[in-house]
Amino acid sequence: MASECPIKTVVLLVQENRSFDHMLGWMKSLNPEIDGVTGAEWNPMSTSDPNSKRLYFGDRSGFVEPDPGHCFEAVFQQVYGVPWTTEASVSLEPTMQGFAQQAETKLKGMSEEVMNGFKPDSVPVYKELVSEFAVCDRWFTSTPGLTQPNRVFVHSATSYGVVGNMDQMLVTGYPQKTIFESVEENGFSFGIYYQYPPPTLFFRNLRKLKYRDNFHKFDSEFKRHCEEGKLPNYVVVENRYIDTKVTLGNDDHPRHDVSEGQKFVKQVYEALRSSPQWNEILFVIIYDEHGGFYDHVPPPATGIPSPDGIPVPEPYNFHFDRLGVRVPAMFISPWIDRGTVLHGPSGPYPTSQFEHSSIPATLKKIFNLKEFLTNRDAWAGTFDVVLTRTSPRTDCPVTLPEPVKMRETDPDDENKLSDYQKDMVLLAQALKGDDKEEDILLNKLADNMTVIEAVNYIEEAFKKFMDE
Repeated sequence: MASECPIKTVVLLVQENRSFDHMLGWMKSLNPEIDGVTGAEWNPMSTSDPNSKRLYFGDRSGFVEPDPGHCFEAVFQQVYGVPWTTEASVSLEPTMQGFAQQAETKLKGMSEEVMNGFKPDSVPVYKELVSEFAVCDRWFTSTPGLTQPNRVFVHSATSYGVVGNMDQMLVTGYPQKTIFESVEENGFSFGIYYQYPPPTLFFRNLRKLKYRDNFHKFDSEFKRHCEEGKLPNYVVVENRYIDTKVTLGNDDHPRHDVSEGQKFVKQVYEALRSSPQWNEILFVIIYDEHGGFYDHVPPPATGIPSPDGIPVPEPYNFHFDRLGVRVPAMFISPWIDRGTVLHGPSGPYPTSQFEHSSIPATLKKIFNLKEFLTNRDAWAGTFDVVLTRTSPRTDCPVTLPEPVKMRETDPDDENKLSDYQKDMVLLAQALKGDDKEEDILLNKLADNMTVIEAVNYIEEAFKKFMDE
C-alpha cells in the first residue's frame, strides 16, 4: 500500500459534538445515496406512553444554546429509550427513540433543538465538500459518551478504560502509546497546529521535551507551511475550544456559532488547496461525538472488540463492546471522485466498522507502519478505499462558499465553562506545574472560572510549559 498510495500527508480536523443527521442528514436531498433524513423520522416525547406526542425531525437548526446531554447515561437513554441503571441490559435493542425524552429531562423545550438539523444551504462549506468530494454515512464514535474518551480514541485506539471524565487521568496524562509515536518510529513526521493549547497534551508522552518542535501555532505557521510545501506526513489541526468576544470558538460545540466552524474548515481547505503538496494530501473531517443530537442509525453492538481489556470503573457495566452514535465524516482529496458516498467497510473482519480507531488503522496502512496500537484499530475499517482515481483531479474548487453568521449576539465572556473546557483548565494546571496532583484535583479551580478567566489561565500555563 505504501508504494502505491499517492497520499504522503494526512490532515485531520476533529470538530465537536454534533450528530450526522444534525449536520449532514438533509444532504440526502442533494444525493439520495446518503443515508440521511427525509422528515419522516420522529421521537415520542415519552417512550413509556404509547399515546405520546410525536416530534418529527426538522430542518430548522441554527444557533444552539444550551448544550444537550451526551454523558454515558444520557446516550444510553437516547439510544435505547429507557433510563440507564447499573442493571441496564445492553441486550436491549437500540430504538433511537429516546432523544426527545432525554433532552426534556435536562431542560424543557430542548427536544426541539435535538430533533432538528441544518438545511444544506445553512452549512454551505459542508454542502460544497459533500458535493465535490466524499462523505461517510457509517462513521460511529468509539464509545457512547463524552468528548474526551472519544478524542483519546482518535489518537490511540483506546480510552484506557475511561467512558466519562476521569480528572486524575487528565492531570497525570494518558499513558498509552499514540499514533504520533508510531508515525515517528517508522521514519515519518507529524505536526500539531494549535490555536489554543492542544488537548493532544492529555497524552503523557506528548508532554516530553523531544516533541516540543512538533507543536506549531496555527495562525502564524499553518498557511506558511502549506505554501512552502512543508507540511509533515501526519497533521492534526486543533480548534479554538473556548468562545470569547475577541476569539470566537470554531469547534462547533453548542453555544458556539456553527458558522465559525464553517469558516475554520474553509480556511484549512483553502490553505491545503493552494499548497504544492495538494496532490499528495488527504484531508479528513470528523466529529468527536454526537453531542446529544438525534441520529436515526442504531450504533453497532456486535463483534466489537475491547481495545485492550482495561475495565471501566464501577458503576458502569460496560466492556467497550458497542459503539457510540453516528457522526459526520468527510474525506477531501484530488484522488476522490465528486459526490462519493462511503458506507460501511468491507473488512478486515465481518463486523468491522468505521469509527475513530479507523484513523490510526488507515495511517498504518497508508504509511505501512509496523504494528497496530490496540485490538480496536486492528479491527476497524480503513478509509483508503475512498481514493479510487488513477490520476488526481484538476477541477477541485480553489475556494469554498462564505458562511453566514447565525448568532445574533456576542459571546458572554462571563459564561461558566463546559465540562470539556474544565478539562482544558485541568490540563493547564498540570502543564503549569505549580500544584501537586492531589491539590489540582481537590481545588477544582475550573468550577468557578469564567470563559475569559479560563482563556487567560490556559494560555499562560501553556506558554510556561513551552518555555520550560
